[in-house]
Amino acid sequence: MKLRLKIWRQKNAKTKGAFAFYDLDGVSPDMSFLEMLDSLNKKLIEEGKDPIAFDHDCREGICGSCGMFINGYPHGPVPGLTTCLLSMRYFKDGEKIVIEPWRAKPFPVIKDLIVDRSAFDKIQIAGGFISVTAGAASEANSILVRKKKSDEAFDSAICIGCGACVAACKNASAMLFVSAKISQFALLPQGRPEAKERVRAMIVEMDKQGFGTCSNTGACEAQCPKKIKLTNIARLNREYYSAF
Repeated sequence: MKLRLKIWRQKNAKTKGAFAFYDLDGVSPDMSFLEMLDSLNKKLIEEGKDPIAFDHDCREGICGSCGMFINGYPHGPVPGLTTCLLSMRYFKDGEKIVIEPWRAKPFPVIKDLIVDRSAFDKIQIAGGFISVTAGAASEANSILVRKKKSDEAFDSAICIGCGACVAACKNASAMLFVSAKISQFALLPQGRPEAKERVRAMIVEMDKQGFGTCSNTGACEAQCPKKIKLTNIARLNREYYSAF
């Protein structure tokens, strides 16, 4: 395939960025999206040009660091996939692809397609700890948890903190991310002792980092590669109001 790529280039957070155009030929439909960018960077390096900076790590859909806007969609136009798992077979020969970083004040651009998502780390740190007994593993049935609750907690815990929810939201809200982190503990007995302190601290830190408010448009759930549910936000609100 031959592609026309429109990619955001920006030296750092303090400089003004702009789109640059690149033509790339010989793209295999079997390539992943990041492999396609690798191919472009190889071409740029051979030409003595600065390669495109983009974030990635596991390339297995686990870490979420590969997040970027592709043709107006966080992680690309295919639901339920991270950028690293997006295959080039979803694109057509001769297609123009627009690639840009997350657009949110709390996620400043580091370079090109890489943004600083440490704001998420600060929110999680603010959440503190849970009460668990250190040492040897306890008997599995010593604390009984209903299957429905454990399943819901697990479904919340699979959030990878990629930031797609923030990027998709018109308000740059982090409520889906924060609610998933709150829910994974709020649903389990181990998370209840610090529940009130946790939700208050995480909400305060979220606001401090500059994330917007939730207006329930649902874009976050629609674009989340792990399909985190909006019901978590309702749970977060209940936890927050009951913490006072």
